[in-house]
Amino acid sequence: MSTFENLKNCSLPPFKVEYRSENAEDHLARHLAQRFRLKPYEEDIVIVCIGTDRSTGDALGPLVGTKLQAAAPSHLQIYGTLDDPVHAMNLKEKLDSIQETHPRSTLIAVDACLGQFSHVGNINVISGPLKPGAGVKKELPPVGTFHITGIVNVGGFMEYFVLQNTRLAVVMNMAEIIASGLAKATTMAAAPNRLDSVLHD
Repeated sequence: MSTFENLKNCSLPPFKVEYRSENAEDHLARHLAQRFRLKPYEEDIVIVCIGTDRSTGDALGPLVGTKLQAAAPSHLQIYGTLDDPVHAMNLKEKLDSIQETHPRSTLIAVDACLGQFSHVGNINVISGPLKPGAGVKKELPPVGTFHITGIVNVGGFMEYFVLQNTRLAVVMNMAEIIASGLAKATTMAAAPNRLDSVLHD
């Protein structure tokens, strides 16, 4: 097995950044660029932003999708916006369509989640698929080669109510960091000497 094959099959450790921390966007972009560099060249990068604008906390995904769509990064295929959301009712249908349109792809799920009080505001990037709806006891198909979650509020009790009463400012600011980080990461990963960058990151 070649060095590059070893690299692209390895799994990076989880990443975490607090959205209000200094240079959060740049830290996120550098980590995502590492992940993008490890993907096979021929694979599309597909971003599936999950959620709905009917709930403030759950609007993180569609806000990220809308911001990314406005930036129009050429290296990203974006699903899930405020105008055309991907949510519990249409997730399976959208995933089937994505599989047909992008049979070879690195799939990145973006979603809001609830967590401990001390973790609210954290943006996490984790290898493997997201299990959407788990926090509100829904059975939905897993999504993603890896996933990005933003902890928008405290979980553990009355999750629907908590999501609906999450501060919009928190969700908007987190969405801006995630969208900007993804857009920057594609530019960084597409730079020359991609393999050399992986070896020296």
